[in-house]
Amino acid sequence: MSVSSFATNFVRSPGNLKDHPALVLNADYRPLSYFPLSLWPWQEAVKAAFLDRVSIIAEYDTVAHSPSMEMRLPSVVVLKDYVKPAKMAAFTRFNLFLRDGFTCQYCGATGEMTFDHVIPRARGGRTTWENVVAACGPCNLKKGSKTLERAGMKLRKPPRQPSPEQLQNTGRKFPPNFLHESWMDFLYWDAELDA
Repeated sequence: MSVSSFATNFVRSPGNLKDHPALVLNADYRPLSYFPLSLWPWQEAVKAAFLDRVSIIAEYDTVAHSPSMEMRLPSVVVLKDYVKPAKMAAFTRFNLFLRDGFTCQYCGATGEMTFDHVIPRARGGRTTWENVVAACGPCNLKKGSKTLERAGMKLRKPPRQPSPEQLQNTGRKFPPNFLHESWMDFLYWDAELDA
């Protein structure tokens, strides 16, 4: 299983996002998040538009009908009020895996991940950004409750607390399975252009 497919499968999406999801942009025209990509079901996007909370800036060709009207489904919406990004990244399993690129920090394997305490809890290690890393099952078992030196293992990079911006930038490396063409200008507007 590739890193991208594992990362994509790690994020659970409501079933109705598969049919005409709307990309949600903050008031500065940037996605609220890249991974998971900030998407709403089309029903939520239509509701937000009617409540005047968003502006529709791109649409699908598909039309929704009601008894009194019809409208094209929104593919990109922008919030009218700016949502401030978090100042600190939440310490969650998902964010830990995202920080480490869904890659074992001992051997570099990708796929099914667990996490490991660098300084084992049995030896006073704490569950913090600076002491927990993504690990594959075999490396986690090999290390067990030993120190890195005793297990004969090394970290690929020292664990650090990421900023929300660092997580966003890492998340951009894992595009979702579905990217509508109307989203591209908003997802990769700051990407380097080909010469």
